[in-house]
Amino acid sequence: MSLLSFLSVMYTGCIFSYGQRYHHFTTPTPLRGKSLLILGFMGGRDAWNIDNNLRKLALKLRSMNNPLVYAETLENKKRALAIELIRNAFDRNQDGQLDEQERASVRLILYGQSFGGAAVIKLARQLKKMNVPVLLTVQIDSVGRGDKVIPPNVARAANLFQRNGRLIRGEPQIVPEDPVKTTIIGNFEFDYTHKKIDISQVPWHRRVFRVAHNQIEHDPEVWAKVEELILDAINNS
Repeated sequence: MSLLSFLSVMYTGCIFSYGQRYHHFTTPTPLRGKSLLILGFMGGRDAWNIDNNLRKLALKLRSMNNPLVYAETLENKKRALAIELIRNAFDRNQDGQLDEQERASVRLILYGQSFGGAAVIKLARQLKKMNVPVLLTVQIDSVGRGDKVIPPNVARAANLFQRNGRLIRGEPQIVPEDPVKTTIIGNFEFDYTHKKIDISQVPWHRRVFRVAHNQIEHDPEVWAKVEELILDAINNS
């Protein structure tokens, strides 16, 4: 293993290749009217189907057996795949593009952890250029450039973060580009100074420089809050 690869493992915790393909999605397209699509973005180099809390939440949302709710997880570099899925999901006349009526019918929720949190905002900006609305974005210890300002096509946004990490800390405050169009639900800080979270099962190379980043990733309270935010958006959309 090269030094660069070793450092990559030390930081991200894994060496998965970005192997996700469109056929891995289970969402049938196009979706029926009033359907809601939920996309979760993995952190680091985590594979789309790794057994972590982000993936478990998506599977839990699927298990609700709500015929109008569909959930998928993606690797954070796969925004092009996400756009392809979104277009196919809401392109109900199947002409290869989203017309004004189809864009108005889009019901979409995005959530992501670490680099996945930054991917959520990057994707939201891409969707803004397409005039596609987003009901809700949720960032969990978001790490990346430009993940602070929420674009105006996002109706509601929430941010969960920690500031205990020596090197890796989540974005502490998200703000709306346009306060009239976007409501910031909250910037929710989780403090691990005294709170004990079991990360003993996390490989040592993932704990060396990112203890607090791992703690928030494995904190049941955090994921209960993310679930609450998403369910609230589903019930009120």
